[in-house]
Amino acid sequence: MKQDELLAKRSGNKCELCEATENLKVYEVPPATGNMEDAVLVCPKCLAQIEKKEELDSKHWQCLTTSMWSEVAPVQIMAWRILNRLRNESWAAEQLEMLYLDDEKLAWAKATGDHESDGSVDLHKDCYGAVLNNGDTVVLTKSLDVKGSTLNAKLGTVVRNIRVVPDNFEQIEGRIEGQQIVILTKYVRKQG
Repeated sequence: MKQDELLAKRSGNKCELCEATENLKVYEVPPATGNMEDAVLVCPKCLAQIEKKEELDSKHWQCLTTSMWSEVAPVQIMAWRILNRLRNESWAAEQLEMLYLDDEKLAWAKATGDHESDGSVDLHKDCYGAVLNNGDTVVLTKSLDVKGSTLNAKLGTVVRNIRVVPDNFEQIEGRIEGQQIVILTKYVRKQG
């Protein structure tokens, strides 16, 4: 049997965290070794929030009050990590106090350091907090001198079809007067 088939059988064809039944995916709990014992079956909503592609939805994660009692180690690990990210919520803090992990599981849970972060997602945001995506149009909120060029990008300049810089959430790339430049997100406002 394949890993996804074994996980589907183990989970009863449900997300092992929230019990959703649609579009389930295998998620290897880092640091994973490739064994089925290191993976969980999760729905797209859980996966997006685990991977910090969406903000944590506290109401969604209240499902952990049940799934944290699973006998499956990776499910316990994921419950512990998510509860830690939500630890500022009183219900999550209470559940975290009740969730016991032996030394081996606790070491695995802490291995990524994910429990030390909050639930916020690292996203490119403009000066007003609007999320920026590839292809968006932005307006400069400050006149900018472009390093290594005589170009001065004026306040109010429209930059179409931007690209977000994957490794730096404070930068986007855009074309001004035919020249590709890097722009700090704190100096742009998303248009439209």
